[in-house]
Amino acid sequence: MSTFKAPKGTYDLTPPDSATFLAVREALAAPLRIAGYGYIETPGFENVELFARGVGESTDIVTKEMYTLTTKGGDELALRPEGTASVLRATLEAGLHKAGNLPVKLWYSGSYYRYERPQKGRYRHFSQIGAEAIGAEDPALDAELILLADQAYRSLGLRDFRILLNSLGDSECRPAYRTALQDFLRGLDLDEETRRRIDINPLRVLDDKRPDVQKQLVDAPLLRDHLCDACRAYHAEVRALLTAQGVAFEDDAKLVRGLDYYTRTTFEFVHDGLGSQSAVGGGGRYDGLSEMIGGPALPSVGWALGVDRTVLALEAEGVTLDIPPATSVYAVPLGEQARTVLFGVVAELRRAGVATDLAYGGRSVKAAMKGAHRSGARFTLVAGERDLAEGVVQLKDMESGAQEPVALAAVTDTLRSRLG
Repeated sequence: MSTFKAPKGTYDLTPPDSATFLAVREALAAPLRIAGYGYIETPGFENVELFARGVGESTDIVTKEMYTLTTKGGDELALRPEGTASVLRATLEAGLHKAGNLPVKLWYSGSYYRYERPQKGRYRHFSQIGAEAIGAEDPALDAELILLADQAYRSLGLRDFRILLNSLGDSECRPAYRTALQDFLRGLDLDEETRRRIDINPLRVLDDKRPDVQKQLVDAPLLRDHLCDACRAYHAEVRALLTAQGVAFEDDAKLVRGLDYYTRTTFEFVHDGLGSQSAVGGGGRYDGLSEMIGGPALPSVGWALGVDRTVLALEAEGVTLDIPPATSVYAVPLGEQARTVLFGVVAELRRAGVATDLAYGGRSVKAAMKGAHRSGARFTLVAGERDLAEGVVQLKDMESGAQEPVALAAVTDTLRSRLG
């Protein structure tokens, strides 16, 4: 047995469980593909300053949770803790926003890294599917992304999730609210670190999950009471569009999420079956992020959905995905000549799109048939010297147990027909 183990707070994806993760990733991405979102992939690490500027220097992600490293050349890099800043950086670098077709719609899939206390649903390495619509300020875009995520979750069979919705205002109305919130927070009994946040980003205090802090925030001023007319009208249209499509949501006046770049529309998908780590995804509008990282004004909106937590949500609801077996046909050769012939048959079936495997290692017939059962194959091909002399192989239906000879030249057509 190896003396090495996966690092603390990480996990390995191995069969058969990995098939569920792949199915979840595909389901979360599927609605995006038919809504005009193109795939983008960025490096697993970026310049530290990208996240310091974009995510926010006052956030726990930047101050406590980033994995950082210094290269031999002296560059300060960080494993990416989230996807939006990287995708926007790549969009600007490639000039995608200059093609004249805004918004730039992108989706991505990948691993992200945060150094935090591991627990169920919170890992130091985790997987997300993300989507960004860059370069347009339109309530319909915000509603579209929420609708697409809702469709993705429901396509998996999830039902017990809720959508929380809020508006964080903009540069016109948020300053007055910020001052009112700071005045309120300074009168509370808070620890020194939390008090420092009052001056840097007081909205983050509202996101504090500690019960003793939340108890003191009951009477905190709410941003919705300070929204300017434009932000109020924008939020009303987002709500109306979602309602018209039958998407249920809950207004949450204290929803701010943990990143500094959000403006106006903010939303979160929560599942009450996951305990304290109830968020399975979320996002919002980030109209000023491009300028923060040195780009032009590009109002944008996006979300990230956790693959790991979506799998946990499915388990909490007792939902089992209908995942077809990895193998449809399993070939069992009896002897060296049969091994050579069936190797060619397997290759031909695979070229025809039939998922096929072969009993390797010269196993006995009994051991090979056990392998066929474990593979989940619907059909088994068995051939020995006598079969080959007659130009046939034995085709066994693993469900009914029926077995019949099939001409070698007709194997592929026969199996394609029976597998549909």
